[in-house]
Amino acid sequence: MQVTDQPIFQRLSSHDIPSLVSGRNLASLTPEKDHFLLYRSARVRANETAEGLLERLGISDPAAATFLRRNPLAHKNLWGRNGRFITAEANADHELVRLTARWVTDSDSTDFQRLVVSRDEDGQFTAVLEKGQLKKNVRMASGKIQSSLFAATDAVNLPDPVAVQIAEMFSTDVDFHKDLRKGDRFTVVYETLEADGEPLRSGRVLSAEFVNKGKAYQALWFQEDESAKGAYYALDGSNLRRAFLASPLEFSRVSSSFGSRFHPIKKTWRNHNGIDYAARPGTPIRSVGDGVVQESKWSDSYGNVVYIDHGEGQVTVYAHMTRRDVQKGDKVSQGQFIGTVGSTGMSTGPHLHFEFRVHGEFKDPQIIAQGSAAAAPITKKIRERFDALAAEARLNFEHAPLMTQASVE
Repeated sequence: MQVTDQPIFQRLSSHDIPSLVSGRNLASLTPEKDHFLLYRSARVRANETAEGLLERLGISDPAAATFLRRNPLAHKNLWGRNGRFITAEANADHELVRLTARWVTDSDSTDFQRLVVSRDEDGQFTAVLEKGQLKKNVRMASGKIQSSLFAATDAVNLPDPVAVQIAEMFSTDVDFHKDLRKGDRFTVVYETLEADGEPLRSGRVLSAEFVNKGKAYQALWFQEDESAKGAYYALDGSNLRRAFLASPLEFSRVSSSFGSRFHPIKKTWRNHNGIDYAARPGTPIRSVGDGVVQESKWSDSYGNVVYIDHGEGQVTVYAHMTRRDVQKGDKVSQGQFIGTVGSTGMSTGPHLHFEFRVHGEFKDPQIIAQGSAAAAPITKKIRERFDALAAEARLNFEHAPLMTQASVE
């Protein structure tokens, strides 16, 4: 369910509606207005006031606005909490009956907080803060590419974190910045974590298929047991994890690809030996592979820069960082955060400049990642259980064309 700023409302009646053929007066069929409740939902906006939120919820109630401003629980947990999901019940006079806010305290939590503001029969308000357990649910979505991955996932109300997971798991086979074509399609089965039936955050992608230029790429999350480390596998059991990630950042907009470009500061054509990733300052940067920090220093041209030695003459370079979180000699693992995006050195704006060098020669990082060794495949010991899950995933992918396909023109 996609929640927007547009209010959603429904009027409910507590009265049974008799048949119109009973001969009763039509006036007797109209329930008293006190029994009507108006339900609406919205998300809290940054710097929003109590009056502003209530107005968006279709509520005109000065007493409720005063309570929401002054009550300590409401003040602490509503105002300045951009994005928190709100549901409200109002009577026929558009007075607040109950307001409920739900949120998770952090991205890994399995609990949620619930603030309930209610009005009693005497018109007095109370606020209660409660704790609940998120309920895990599984959803399926399917979409078609017309312009970009995010445009297509928006069209089917797919959360951004799920779109990012799709791009990440297939990144060694598909360059989502350059390789997408109109008509490409995807199917994804993913977890949602819900509070009182409302999705508060998305969980892990359980299986996915992406069809690019007519070729299907499929993935299945598999974990041998709760204590084991899970991974994504192709449906034939091969591991999708490679020795190198395709990108040091999660899926983002690329401002410059590998090759020649006009240097924005020196005003000359220069061979751009790497990839520039435009990103917000402070965006985490990860090591694309296991290795040892060769250098972590300041450079006049690269600003804050980190060099990581991956062995066999392979070195990666991460430049223009705001902050370096590793030191020379540190061991790092694939995916470990080593610093944050910045605009230090010879840089015209916040971005990460990334290079992959092999014996001193610059290589295209995407090609290196695609050709790097894969991790261990599914073992014979757990093959039967994996194959059963893979068969279920295939059925989902086969049925996907029957689902409503959404696209962005």
